Amino acid sequence: MSFTVKPSDTLFLLHSHSTKHQLFPCTRNFSASNKNLRSTGEKILSLHYQNQEVLEESLDLKVQYSEMSKNLYADIEPYNTGFLKVSEIHTLYYEESGNPSGHPVVFIHGGPGGGTSPSNRKFFDPDFYRIILFDQRGAGKSTPHACLVENTTWNLIEDIEKLREHLEIPEWQVFGGSWGSTLALAYSQSHPDKVMGMVLRGIFLSRQKEIDWFYEGGAATIFPDAWEPFRDLIPESERGCFVKAYHKRLNSDDKETQYAASRAWTIWEMMTAHLIPNEVALQRGDDDEFCLAFARIENHYFMNKGFFPSDSFLLDNIEKIKHINTVIVQGRYDVCCPMTSAWDLHKVWPEADFIVVPNAGHSANEPGTSEQLVAATNKLKYVVKEK
Repeated sequence: MSFTVKPSDTLFLLHSHSTKHQLFPCTRNFSASNKNLRSTGEKILSLHYQNQEVLEESLDLKVQYSEMSKNLYADIEPYNTGFLKVSEIHTLYYEESGNPSGHPVVFIHGGPGGGTSPSNRKFFDPDFYRIILFDQRGAGKSTPHACLVENTTWNLIEDIEKLREHLEIPEWQVFGGSWGSTLALAYSQSHPDKVMGMVLRGIFLSRQKEIDWFYEGGAATIFPDAWEPFRDLIPESERGCFVKAYHKRLNSDDKETQYAASRAWTIWEMMTAHLIPNEVALQRGDDDEFCLAFARIENHYFMNKGFFPSDSFLLDNIEKIKHINTVIVQGRYDVCCPMTSAWDLHKVWPEADFIVVPNAGHSANEPGTSEQLVAATNKLKYVVKEK
């Protein structure tokens, strides 16, 4: 792949000298396969191309960019499905697709409470990857549905380990977006020797300021039309804390009260998850069973601040996982999980690749984001092949 630099453009090469990184401007035509760019004692890590429209691309120069597909893979069906009993109460649904002898990767869904869907398989090359999807406690096909008992981050971390052991996988790659990025970070920090690589998207660190931004009026300044139905379900006297007010209704003894609150909660998130409104996503607000698990479990976790001992817990423990080859993908206009969280993660973890998608919001299914996620899984595929 070649870039021609116009006078108005700037091209930077990022060099690494041991642990020190330097940016060098370059003003000539550049080919990603140009061997002359490699000099003694230096390793070219990535290229950042920036034009007047502030469009950015990152490129790992160890492989030909033309080999690194960004297209979602075709629909596939699982070759194995099952249920794993992880406690006296909870049983998890899981599935495997792709190559049974391939490189194992586990997909960690968002929410919490969102569950998995068949489209989640399409981020991975099915010829190379053994793709494992599972529904977290109370979500998707896992039982009991929408159950909050024994449902904490630490329970979920134990579940992921039980699933890995059940499938007889020594170590695996981890892929997670939104809440899935939270759980992926927490799991990898708890079991750093079991994770070979990570792809993280739409970073959420479960900090109080992130929860307040989305549920206490911050995001409402951008989506006032979507916010008002969410707001208006709650009487003015209880609007001091919407998370608490919704918690009361989502745990009501009256099923219709639960459903009304869960629909409002879910629709608010679905209306804000895309840069351009997505009708397919909005239709999830019509599914009462999905909404109930999504809203109840999500609210339960946010009431408890993700069950972390401190606001900065995940950032404070990054040293444990800096050795893991990781790609972070973040939509510039993500309203659900604003870029400030991804930026904070990037600052304490500069070793990880950091990709900002300039024309995307929160959803993994927006074109620019899905392309970068596929490119990320393909990059890690090449890293494995080079070993």
